[in-house]
Amino acid sequence: MTRVKKGINALKRRRNILKQVKGYRFGRSKKEREARTALLHAGVHAFRGRRDKKNDFRRLWNIKINAAARPLGISYSALIGAFKKTGIALNRKMLADLAIERPGVFASIVQEAIK
Repeated sequence: MTRVKKGINALKRRRNILKQVKGYRFGRSKKEREARTALLHAGVHAFRGRRDKKNDFRRLWNIKINAAARPLGISYSALIGAFKKTGIALNRKMLADLAIERPGVFASIVQEAIK
């Protein structure tokens, strides 16, 4: 059996990892082992961050809807309850967009839900 040297592949892998951690601080950008663990942790944080972003947007939509509904004489929770009772199926993203971009349309929807 012939001898197989893996130096080229190892160097490629090392270069690829160090390229990905360019800009990281301290040993994470220079040492292979630290760079690998830094990449693993970065991946975990990125995954969690993508989930958190969805929660952040939902909270923001709720705040926008509540801010637009208060001058119309109804709170956010009462408004959502009224939507469920009357069967108006608009998601919070659309409601928040209507509340900001088209307040007149939002007010008419709220009046329809209150009736």
